[in-house]
Amino acid sequence: MKGGMAANPNSRGPWARSIFASVIFVAMLLAALSLWTAIPLSWIYIASKVSHTQFPAQGPYMVVAVGIIASIVLIAWLIGRLNLLYIRITGTNRLAPIRPSWLKSMRDTSAPVGSTTVVEAVLMGSVLLAALAFSVWFFLFAGSPIPNQ
Repeated sequence: MKGGMAANPNSRGPWARSIFASVIFVAMLLAALSLWTAIPLSWIYIASKVSHTQFPAQGPYMVVAVGIIASIVLIAWLIGRLNLLYIRITGTNRLAPIRPSWLKSMRDTSAPVGSTTVVEAVLMGSVLLAALAFSVWFFLFAGSPIPNQ
């Protein structure tokens, strides 16, 4: 066990590298999703427990602001480290372009210059998942704020 890693995925076959890269991608996606969901909600909950009144002073607001900023910096660092690990395993930080075969030219052999990086895909995916989660909550579970008469 060298450098804190239990196993070197590069010493195994291509299937092991693919699986390990997929696990890292999912971990990056979950970490990025927490930027829009778990982090703000957690710090709002913590501030609600710190406040002793329904009309708090600046203290709980500072707890939320500092906590969210510190958590986002920590998660951004974690996503960066996972991205470096992904690059070490796959040899690239770009995703293979997905293009329908009917759009490909017979001479189309090179990858497009503007292909998406892993971090871009992770952040775009996390925003879409967070928007989907919010929409499901809003339309199915939130209930009406208007009192029944």
